[in-house]
Amino acid sequence: MPHYNIRFDNKFGALRLIDIPAEAAARQAWFNQTLTTVNDAVVRLGIIEADFHWHRHEEEDQFFLVLEGRLLIDVEGRDTVTLDPHQGYTVPRGTRHRTRAPKGRTVVLMVEPAGIVPTGDA
Repeated sequence: MPHYNIRFDNKFGALRLIDIPAEAAARQAWFNQTLTTVNDAVVRLGIIEADFHWHRHEEEDQFFLVLEGRLLIDVEGRDTVTLDPHQGYTVPRGTRHRTRAPKGRTVVLMVEPAGIVPTGDA
């Protein structure tokens, strides 16, 4: 299992420009950073490569928006969803899933409740 570099600090907060391509370019795979908070949700930047582990979030929905690369989302009991740049997908709470980037580095934005544990509830 890869080492996940997960940062919960709200890096930019409100009223600041966020240069997402610059943030992504400065990071390696398995990086996850909260960029800002919007009401009770956070917007996170994720850089992945290869497979994340199967998990679920019992209390929280998760939205993924691909900025670079290709993201596959395996959802238990359903067909795999393939997201290319500028495509998004919501995984509802309690749904067992995993994300994969088998073709290499993939950059995503995630929108989810502030209290979510990014590695899931296993």
